[in-house]
Amino acid sequence: MSTEQSPAPDTSVPTCYRHPGRETYVRCTRCDRYICPDCMRDADVGHQCVECVAEGNRDAHKRAPRTAMGARAAASSTPVVTYSLIGACILVYLFERSSREVVFDYMMVGLGLLDGELVGVAEGQWYRLGTSMFLHQTEGSFGITHILFNMWALWAIGPALEQVLGRWRYLALYLLSGLGGSVLLYLVAPGEAAVGASGAIFGLFGAFFVIGRRMRAPTGPIVFLLVINLIITFSVPGISWQGHVGGLVVGAALAAAYAYAPKARRLAVHVAAPVLTLVLLGVLVAVKTADLSAQYGL
Repeated sequence: MSTEQSPAPDTSVPTCYRHPGRETYVRCTRCDRYICPDCMRDADVGHQCVECVAEGNRDAHKRAPRTAMGARAAASSTPVVTYSLIGACILVYLFERSSREVVFDYMMVGLGLLDGELVGVAEGQWYRLGTSMFLHQTEGSFGITHILFNMWALWAIGPALEQVLGRWRYLALYLLSGLGGSVLLYLVAPGEAAVGASGAIFGLFGAFFVIGRRMRAPTGPIVFLLVINLIITFSVPGISWQGHVGGLVVGAALAAAYAYAPKARRLAVHVAAPVLTLVLLGVLVAVKTADLSAQYGL
């Protein structure tokens, strides 16, 4: 009669999957592989290997909470863009105080005479459409109150918009609103000059109202602020209403694209909206430039 022999028990000591020469009895709580002390990472329960920890971090990044406009909430918690814009305007203002040429060289003017020389956007100085939004009056009836009010308004409503929109959407809205104000001035009164961030600020006013309505938040305070500023715009001499209205229209329109974009195509709409706005403003400037060139033989 024969007897069957049982297989000998496995007495080999398990080793780390990343370091085969190291004995260990600890397993990763996620993938169940053996890990040595160098590969252990503390988890809520037990330990995990480095690969599972990295995969978990990637999943957490994908699941990061987003605002109603699609921005990552954590990424926009500090209003970096708002503070940078305020710092840029203050820095430029200091340059203005040191030299009046800064204003003459970079203020918004469509076509005008300076020291007997034609200057302006129609003369190829397209940069004036953008640089003017960082300049402010240093003299005259407004003086330092010009920059003080604009920076206060930017500080008051900018962080909230940056939080909900995210940095790149917010920056695009601010710059395009300022550009929209310059373009409307160029179309309506190319011979007038203007400086100031007011066009961009009015764009933020419009965006705050539109997004507030979309999120069913109280909009009474921003409506009151907007109405007061529009009354001042049209009643006080020396204020460029074109810059304010142009910025308001562009800011509100762009905010509407951000706020009411279908969720399934939200990112595509949020990218396309500022690009198309920039193209439209560029076309308007090109058409007006061609008209002025034909009119004055430039």
